[in-house]
Amino acid sequence: MSRLWTYLARYRVRFGAGVVCLVAATSLAMSVPWLWRRAVNDIAAGAGPQALWRTVALLVAIAVAQAIMRTASRTLIFNAGRDIEYDLRNDLFAHLERLPLGFYQTRKTGDLMSRLVNDVTAVRMLLGPGILNFINTPVYYAYGLAIMCSIDPVLTVAALAVYPVVLYAVKRTSAALMERTLRVQEGLADLSSRVQENLSGIHVVKAYGAEAHQRRTFTEMSDRFQEASLRLARMRSFIGPLMNIVGGVGALVVMWLGGRRVLDGRLSVGDLVAFVGYLHLLAWPTMALGWMLSVFQRGRAAMQRLNELFTIEPAIATAPDASPITPFRGDIELRDVTFRYPARRDGPPILDRVSLRIPAGKTVAIVGRTGAGKTSLVQLVPRLFDVESGQVLLDGRDVRTLPLAWLRAAVGVVPQDPFLFSRTIAENVGFALADDGRDRVARAVEAAGLGRDLADMPAGLDTVVGERGITLSGGQKQRVTLARVLASDPRVLVLDDALSSVDASTEREILDRLRDVIRSRTTLLVAHRITTVKEADEIVVLEHGRIVEQGTHEALLARGRVYPDLFRQQVLDDELEAFG
Repeated sequence: MSRLWTYLARYRVRFGAGVVCLVAATSLAMSVPWLWRRAVNDIAAGAGPQALWRTVALLVAIAVAQAIMRTASRTLIFNAGRDIEYDLRNDLFAHLERLPLGFYQTRKTGDLMSRLVNDVTAVRMLLGPGILNFINTPVYYAYGLAIMCSIDPVLTVAALAVYPVVLYAVKRTSAALMERTLRVQEGLADLSSRVQENLSGIHVVKAYGAEAHQRRTFTEMSDRFQEASLRLARMRSFIGPLMNIVGGVGALVVMWLGGRRVLDGRLSVGDLVAFVGYLHLLAWPTMALGWMLSVFQRGRAAMQRLNELFTIEPAIATAPDASPITPFRGDIELRDVTFRYPARRDGPPILDRVSLRIPAGKTVAIVGRTGAGKTSLVQLVPRLFDVESGQVLLDGRDVRTLPLAWLRAAVGVVPQDPFLFSRTIAENVGFALADDGRDRVARAVEAAGLGRDLADMPAGLDTVVGERGITLSGGQKQRVTLARVLASDPRVLVLDDALSSVDASTEREILDRLRDVIRSRTTLLVAHRITTVKEADEIVVLEHGRIVEQGTHEALLARGRVYPDLFRQQVLDDELEAFG
């Protein structure tokens, strides 16, 4: 909960003003029963209508002033709570953006969305209505008990004799309420994850006819969530009636004992009316005590879940003394690099003592069998992951000494698995550009070989691609992703099997279009088709995370061991594809 103090301090003036207005509203409310006391006593003493009219006018003025103060207090405190919700959600989103890819390999998207939406809202409830009632209740009790004791201490003690039951119930239920609230919020996160996965992968669900199985699985999760919610609701429903019973018992005691004291002449009728009025004013804070406990525990559980994310330090971040390379040529070197994915630290290395130098402006192809470490190698250049040992250098500088934003603008990666946002093609291609990048988008689309496809789309560049590009074919999605990188004009271009979903002839055509683009920058080309990499300045063959062969296409065919096997297999695959 200590993190919340930072946000509370940011809005302390508004919270302070809200508290002042709240205390003023409570003070005005507490004067009303005292005026009733005076009016009843005046009537009993035979006072005239003029005295009663003065009291009525005063009550009206107090009611208006109280309404103004109460509205002001709620506006100030509730709005400050919503502003903290706004800041907290933005800070959490920014923090999630800074976390590396390794973090997301072990986290469910639905769980993160639940924390970003539901848990932040629970914190807002704690900081808005929660704080208001947390302050309001003690002020009510302080005023009420002081005035009630001044009227009749004996009657006050008798009326509040059952209130220790409330304190005992709060103490007993607090820990259980926290635990059940946490279970409900975790259950909601699991449910959100299941929905998100099924909707994102709906084409797979339908392709396998798994709708019935997924419905059963979702129903089972819903049943567990419902049971956890009902257990929490049962506990909450116990607290509310308990508060009502306590308030009712107190009122009965006052009517019985207070009535006898009036009959005995030890208390005036006005005193009894005022006493009942103050007891009535304490009824809502007493009933709100259970609600406050629920809101507090829910907000506390939510903040605990949010802190789990905030306390995760980004494993990959910009060093304090980082500076860009100017001018940047594009020379790349991997020096004795060993790498494992964070989630598989106990397994064998993906890359094992790899050393490789790529001069600026050259095109180097990375080939190898599945699992050889090709994608892992190129992901180290833009620092999507950090090496376990060794160094990745750009123009002789370790990438860990470079600003991340600059590095990833300088190294453009077209990933093996293309991802598109549910926006237009133009917005996807111009993702990293300013608003005036329409011309660059058009040029990038042509260079990526997407022009003919756009001609068949009624809206052209303004065609909405759907979630994850579901309305496009696999090849079209890869070409949109390629165009997105080309539009940003990086000095180093990484093509990670970026054209695997297009046929061989289309791939050849796209690469011909890219010839001028590739010639003007350093290019790392990962491809599963050996025929694609024949014209690279150098070909690097990976096997089990190590470089086993290196050279030009002709040289590797002449003296290679692994490369000729890969080439012959590719030729056979091409012949079978043509035959089919």
